[in-house]
Amino acid sequence: MKILFVHQNFPGQYRQLIDWLIAQGGHEMVALTQSKTPPNIPGIKIFGYRPHHRPKDDAYALSKYWEECCGSGFGVVRACKRLEEQGFVPDLVLGHVGWGELTFMKQIWPSVPVLGFFEYFYLAQGGSVGFDPEFPASEHTPFIMHARNAVNFANIETVDLGHAPTQWQLNTFPESFHSKIYCCHDGIRADLLKPNHAAKVPLGRLGRDVTREDEIFTYMARNMEPTRGFHVFMRALPDILAARPKARALIIGGSETSYGKKSDADGGYRAEMEREVGDRLDWDRVHFLGRVPYADFQKIIQISRCHIYLTVPFVLSWSLLESMAMEATIVASDTAPVREVVTHGETGLLADFFDPKALANQVAEVLASPADYAGLGPAARRHVLENYDFLSHTLPIHLEKMNSLVPKAAQIPMPV
Repeated sequence: MKILFVHQNFPGQYRQLIDWLIAQGGHEMVALTQSKTPPNIPGIKIFGYRPHHRPKDDAYALSKYWEECCGSGFGVVRACKRLEEQGFVPDLVLGHVGWGELTFMKQIWPSVPVLGFFEYFYLAQGGSVGFDPEFPASEHTPFIMHARNAVNFANIETVDLGHAPTQWQLNTFPESFHSKIYCCHDGIRADLLKPNHAAKVPLGRLGRDVTREDEIFTYMARNMEPTRGFHVFMRALPDILAARPKARALIIGGSETSYGKKSDADGGYRAEMEREVGDRLDWDRVHFLGRVPYADFQKIIQISRCHIYLTVPFVLSWSLLESMAMEATIVASDTAPVREVVTHGETGLLADFFDPKALANQVAEVLASPADYAGLGPAARRHVLENYDFLSHTLPIHLEKMNSLVPKAAQIPMPV
């Protein structure tokens, strides 16, 4: 099959699928991305493209996002025309609809099927905006959020089929979208993500490795920000460390902002929270590791006695399911996206997002009595294997949907 991937942060949600297709061989694949440093993946040709237009900083707020997305979409148009001049016309286009990159795809190739990734419908209520009263929405927010959905409305007409990774994310979209979108996660490589009782992580401050014998608890987010409950974690941290004098916190993530309003402080939300709780913390036992290589992330989770995952109602992080696959004992926020994958007392533990003390108490209990919670990690892994494993569960679904859009001669053989 000749496949075109379109994703501004390629490979994004397609990383597992691309690796599998390359391993199978026989497919001609091309990717378009805005990344300034696209990955080098042997077996797929990756081309950067530039948005044709970007809105000015003072552009009208209600149409600014649409203007930006149209600029990206037309940048893709120009890139696709260059591909066509070089002799490449895909059998199928796969891409993320959220940034407008697919918007004009049918104006380029009307007969080429498009399968779009529908990640989130912007909600003024029931989603990330306005969930936490500490970060109230403005009176204009409902209008700005709905205006951003112009991209979703345009692209539901562009695609031949869409998919959403979780039922909660699918349910953010209006009912009128549902008949055209199937629900299936990107997939977790549970065959590669396993517990490892021999894992070690070097901590320079200690001058030695830490292992599962150490009292380690962990928190991870792409960036330390309110959408991922970083402020809640930091407010719980003093009580956790006070209750467990030998415990150490390993914290993974950057200091930028991926979602929502940026912090006004130098150093971002991390700096804000360090000032707020600073005099209550034993900083010698708090380790900010920044962003780490994927292999290091795995080892950190594998030695963790308790992994904390927090989020407002928003897109579910891969890291939660990856941690579950590695049999981590999870303490997570009792929020709708999390409840879809974590059942309290069965595959993990849930705590009130707005109650740092309750979070701290739950984490301290797990650290104090790991044997009492030893069944949660294996149950979490079984849940991932049954519902989110890439090879055995999600890949066959995605291949079936892809094949349904193309002639039989171009279809991908199903795995045996």
